[in-house]
Amino acid sequence: MQTQLVTIMTTVETEADAATLADKLIKNNLAACVQEIKIRSHYNWKNETKNDPEILLLVKTSAPRAEEAVAFIKRNHSYDLPEILILPVAGGLEDYIHWVQSETKAIS
Repeated sequence: MQTQLVTIMTTVETEADAATLADKLIKNNLAACVQEIKIRSHYNWKNETKNDPEILLLVKTSAPRAEEAVAFIKRNHSYDLPEILILPVAGGLEDYIHWVQSETKAIS
């Protein structure tokens, strides 16, 4: 069952950044739910190997709002090059899917 939902992944530096971005996404109907997970990221940046704690945000939204949510995240992100990935949702609990779609309808 293919749905019209996506999960957008992004990382932020602090819990305050996570809370601010999540609240703004929800208040603008760009996300129905944003989950925070503490992680550690290992990566190369500007010829230097990094190993930093971060907060992974899982942003639940409808596919029609995904690009708008990505643009919003990019505009409101503190990183020079934020991780922003859109992952399609293949299926799930129908009532939950309807709730996400309802919460992320564009306001006229």
